[in-house]
Amino acid sequence: MRSNFFDLDDFFEDRIWNSSILKDRFWNGKTMTPAMNIKETEEDFEIELAAPGFAKKDFEVTIDNGCLNISAEKSITEEEKEKNYTRREFSYNSFERSLQLPESVKEEAVKAKYNDGILSFKLVKKEEAKKQKPKVIEVS
Repeated sequence: MRSNFFDLDDFFEDRIWNSSILKDRFWNGKTMTPAMNIKETEEDFEIELAAPGFAKKDFEVTIDNGCLNISAEKSITEEEKEKNYTRREFSYNSFERSLQLPESVKEEAVKAKYNDGILSFKLVKKEEAKKQKPKVIEVS
């Protein structure tokens, strides 16, 4: 099944990061790219993005020129001080995904929800894009 969404991340990753010049045995040219599912119904598109370990406040979601931009950033710092030593650890995690939305989506009606590590979107279709039931013509 062909998707109505153009994934900008895959476009650049396939053409730039996977070139033989940038391939290395220790670094594969990728940052964290969460798995994503897109489902189309008659009324809308539903997107699920796997992003465990983040909080709602970590996300920034925008729509700009028909492009849905999703990013998240999280950093954690731990420090333990004892008499003879100090232990300091930190971690940083981030990602960005961008999808060119189909023209059939009502941008002003996009809804996002984060629950149990899944960032979900509901993108309602414009009325003219919804499938019309076929008109039955009676044969006489």
